[in-house]
Amino acid sequence: MTQYTRATFDQVLIQNYTPADFIPVRGKGSTVWDQDGKDYIDFTSGVAVNSLGHCPDEVVEVLKRQGETLWHSSNWFTSEPALELASKLIELTFAERVMFANSGAEANEAALKLARRYAVDHFGYQKSKIISFKQSFHGRTLFTVSVGGQPKYSDGFGPKPADIVHVPFNDLDAVKAVIDDHTCAVIIEPIQGESGVLPATQAFLQGLRQLCDQYQALLIFDEVQTGIGRSGEFFAYMHYGVVPDILTSAKALANGFPISAMLTSDKISKSFSPGVHGTTFGGNPLACAVAVKVVDIISQPHFLQQVQQRSKQLIEALEKINQKAKLFTTVRGLGLLIGAELAAEYQDKAAELRNKANQFGVMLLVAGPNVLRFAPSLNISNEEFALGIQRFEQMVDSLA
Repeated sequence: MTQYTRATFDQVLIQNYTPADFIPVRGKGSTVWDQDGKDYIDFTSGVAVNSLGHCPDEVVEVLKRQGETLWHSSNWFTSEPALELASKLIELTFAERVMFANSGAEANEAALKLARRYAVDHFGYQKSKIISFKQSFHGRTLFTVSVGGQPKYSDGFGPKPADIVHVPFNDLDAVKAVIDDHTCAVIIEPIQGESGVLPATQAFLQGLRQLCDQYQALLIFDEVQTGIGRSGEFFAYMHYGVVPDILTSAKALANGFPISAMLTSDKISKSFSPGVHGTTFGGNPLACAVAVKVVDIISQPHFLQQVQQRSKQLIEALEKINQKAKLFTTVRGLGLLIGAELAAEYQDKAAELRNKANQFGVMLLVAGPNVLRFAPSLNISNEEFALGIQRFEQMVDSLA
């Protein structure tokens, strides 16, 4: 039998990633085992995807049942799981209409295309400007990576989509300086994830809502990472009381099975008439059935309360460790999306510390070169949480 190792990656796969030195082969709850049988406490949940942990029994049961029933039927047909999932998302949010795709990038691509198409339908082709924010991240398609505010991801691919403006995050005056009657949309992450776990302020999001209303532009919330309970509410917009016109969701929607959703109003959705936009696999019965179960679990008030309680425990634990270690300058975030910004002594060493944590049996994320990101499963057990914190503290102690 062929033995596949980390070295095999360097031989057969395109080198657009630099994965860890070990290969996970099994996961249950918030524990992962590698090829050698070593266990790790997972504080990444697959980059905020496995919000119910690895292979949760109740979700696996749905996966098996639907897997023996109907996987795919194409968008020439609808399916009962898709109708059920859409109905639940509408019941739980501001939305009146839902469209399914397969990834966060696809959901954001659809949202941006819908915003432009809606503007053309109602105001004309001149209303095409999109306002985004520096250091934002919205996906890897050419459109979404151009709208994202990190040129390192969009440069080098030839001409970019036009009429996209980037301004500083949490700076309402900067938005006021560029928004006008030609603006069709403002897109924002309520918490910037990849750039360092930076929450938007209440006043900023409220101001964006008012400006979009004033200039008849659509407000798009990218909740690919912050949605489905990650923030301690079902969606982060619920913390702020600011309702977007379009919202995108992916990552945790089916706990790792690929699916995404774009949520909007009935009026706006009409600009996606038949044939205007589509996707082969989007809304397939298997993904939707799994997502229904995930949504049923995470949307329960008692579950979301537990997320908020665990968030406090995580922040308190990190601050306690930091009292003696002086590793961080600040610990910030919302729910179980927490960023710990490194002190001057450890600048540009986030990836190095992440790799070192692996040696102590704990899996971490980074958010840029100077922030360690903690995004454990929303239902991580007390035992796994305590062990993960203990191992992280051991790693920090080793730095001294």
